[in-house]
Amino acid sequence: MSTISESAEVRIDKWLWAARIFKTRRLAAAAVKGGRVRVNGGRVKPSRFVKAGDQLYIKREDFSFDITLNLIAEKRVSAKQAQLLYTETDESIQQRKQLLDKKCLERKTRVRYGGRPNKQGRRNLMKLRGKG
Repeated sequence: MSTISESAEVRIDKWLWAARIFKTRRLAAAAVKGGRVRVNGGRVKPSRFVKAGDQLYIKREDFSFDITLNLIAEKRVSAKQAQLLYTETDESIQQRKQLLDKKCLERKTRVRYGGRPNKQGRRNLMKLRGKG
């Protein structure tokens, strides 16, 4: 049996690992158990079988993905082949892009402190607080 097909069914945790969405199968299974992966709108167990055409909602850290399965892989495939296994909705791509832009902007506007103040900095802080 080939590793990629349209008609086969495979466990959800195995597919998430094979599609390189999660680094290990254990992480994929934990995400499914924790309710961060939904198949066709409902919570599932890691042993749930998925097939081509199923809708998946995946929440990872700050990002979420809405994808449709195109192909089924039983074994882990290369990154180029993994991109062919699913298609992400345009709305999901837009939301993720907006979130990345927002995080980038927050990072640029964040005040950076130089670490521990030196003697002059301590004196300035004490004056500011009214203790010096």
